[in-house]
Amino acid sequence: MTVETFAPRWAIGLMSGTSLDGIDAALIESDGERVTAIGPALTVPYPPTFRAAIYGTLGERGDAETIARVETEITRLHGEAVMHLMNASGMAPEDIAVVGFHGQTIAHRPEQRYTRQLGNGAQLANTVKVPVVFDLRSADVQAGGQGAPLVPVFHAALAEGLERPLAVLNIGGVANVTLLSDDHDLLAFDTGPGNALIDDWMHRHTGTPQDADGAAAAAGTIHRDALTKMISHPWFSAPPPKSLDRDAFMSAFSHLEGLSLEDGAATLSAFTALSVARAASLMPVLPKRWLVCGGGRNNPTLMRLLNEELGVPVEAVEEEGWHGDALEAQAFGFLALRHLRGLPLTFPGTTGCPQPMTGGRLVLPEAVN
Repeated sequence: MTVETFAPRWAIGLMSGTSLDGIDAALIESDGERVTAIGPALTVPYPPTFRAAIYGTLGERGDAETIARVETEITRLHGEAVMHLMNASGMAPEDIAVVGFHGQTIAHRPEQRYTRQLGNGAQLANTVKVPVVFDLRSADVQAGGQGAPLVPVFHAALAEGLERPLAVLNIGGVANVTLLSDDHDLLAFDTGPGNALIDDWMHRHTGTPQDADGAAAAAGTIHRDALTKMISHPWFSAPPPKSLDRDAFMSAFSHLEGLSLEDGAATLSAFTALSVARAASLMPVLPKRWLVCGGGRNNPTLMRLLNEELGVPVEAVEEEGWHGDALEAQAFGFLALRHLRGLPLTFPGTTGCPQPMTGGRLVLPEAVN
């Protein structure tokens, strides 16, 4: 398939992030370079008991049999999400060129040239009867890249025509940023914790999985001594590109001992915001504006703290008509189409890979006799 003959086609992208809250599925039409149409999207929450089962595999905890069972169930749920989306949109498998299947990250150690996302591409392809591109990080990591973030090339396509320099900040379990500048190559890296520490703090103290609307943090006081200790970690001054595992800063909880629910939530929210400001200081040019996607944009307290730390407009991506809950899923549909064209997914400025790299593995559904 050549560049000249590749017309825009529909793809479904799937994303289950480090917040472990569920599966996002989204339809996107593209030729792998330009976004020509955006289709419907949906979110399928993980059942609480299964969320706990996934949590139990993080860091590859648990035996191989347990991890395999979790992988099979993750793939089954992703298949259901694809089928629901096709039914809701009136599309049949033959209308979809490819499914981009991120899977569920349970280990990410790029310094060891290792990353693992649970998700069986063949199982999914045979379920939905559509070709699947999966295992999108491994090639980059094995070549010495960070394997993350993968979304920047999609951010660049979406933001075509917007004033630059512009930062697109994704706040999931981990936060990452893409810098778009006319004078510099595409730059992206993880900024530090996103929602994961806040979510885990809330779960430890209340049994709920998040600080809904940032209410606990809004009622608390930021403990500056604890914040100073957390942000002093050398990772925050290390130059990009760089990426994190979801649980990289679990040691932060040792600095919060004795704090109330509200004060801990406030301090962890400030930690996320300050880590983004530290990331901005590592950029070759300061963004004039930040567009925020991911679940963190729905936290008013976190958005207020980001505005205070960054000193320039910080807005949800909906201000540009983007779908913030579906954006990462859309990106994996876009990346799957790029895979079909043999176009690079990652770049030296986004993951630290040695040269622009393709990635992912393509699996076709088995023919039915």
